[in-house]
Amino acid sequence: MSIPLRQNLRMASYLLRQRLSGREKYPLIVELEPLFVCNLACPGCGKIQYPTEILRQRLSPEDVFSAIEECGAPMVSIAGGEPLLHPQIEEIVNGLIARKRFVYLCTNAILLMRKLDSFKPSPYFSFAVHIDGLKERHDEAVDREGVFDKAVEAVREAKRRGFRVTTNTTFFTNDSSKTVREVLDFLNDDLKVDAMMISPAYAYEKAPDQEHFLGVPQAHEMFAEAFSDGRRKKWRLNHTPLFLDFLEGKKEFQCTPWGIPSYSIFGWQRPCYLMSDGYTKTYKELLETTDWSKYGRGRDSRCDNCMAHCGYEPSAVLATTGSLRESLRAMVGTH
Repeated sequence: MSIPLRQNLRMASYLLRQRLSGREKYPLIVELEPLFVCNLACPGCGKIQYPTEILRQRLSPEDVFSAIEECGAPMVSIAGGEPLLHPQIEEIVNGLIARKRFVYLCTNAILLMRKLDSFKPSPYFSFAVHIDGLKERHDEAVDREGVFDKAVEAVREAKRRGFRVTTNTTFFTNDSSKTVREVLDFLNDDLKVDAMMISPAYAYEKAPDQEHFLGVPQAHEMFAEAFSDGRRKKWRLNHTPLFLDFLEGKKEFQCTPWGIPSYSIFGWQRPCYLMSDGYTKTYKELLETTDWSKYGRGRDSRCDNCMAHCGYEPSAVLATTGSLRESLRAMVGTH
């Protein structure tokens, strides 16, 4: 099972409570960005384009705990930047685990071998390592040779020490159904990671490389071909079956950006961590003062080619919980 039973039960209970309370908008996962500085300069990422005075700033553990407790989300994905560069990252992770939050620490793994002793395996904790292809493809994506080998070495060691390790793979126009299959087969069968996330890249306006972002038709074609032999059923993908159907073009959803909100040094980001239309101090303010009807395909041109899981996985989760058939399908892992 790609998602631990404890986490599945916790999320099911959380969703049921929201439905019974009549809440229409609530967070499933918080995309926490405690800093923006990184030790890579990936050409497809716009996060490190901030000025130096912004890159020097950090969220404190107290800032993090206050924000997470206010919004009530059961899961936290710690991104950035590179979270392992944060001087208090261990305190942040341990504090979230103590609050019974499921924590995914996203990392490019350059520092992971050096930092493993700072963490302890826990059913509430997973490393989420970015691996955007096999050796040549990944090193091209991060614009540095040798990063793939470091990441693979770190994943193997983390697994050996008993940590839960997942991966996050982003695809661009220089990928194909063949490269999708190759990297997922490697992660699933060779590296034997616990779960894998996949997503077409979002076209960051400030990203140095503006030529390789997938359009919706291209993404549909690539994923439909990659999944055409039924292989997606064997991969331990950390997604609902409906989200994978969405990637293939079999299903269509409206974006629900409030489902995976972003919190950073600026506050709560409106409307999501991919777009910056202002910030609020509280999650309540984010919900109540954002005109959500302005966002999504056909509503905002910046959303037209977005298929990122931060907006559409929550939509798929909500559609799953609203259907007995889809709930059973997700429960048995029939991708």
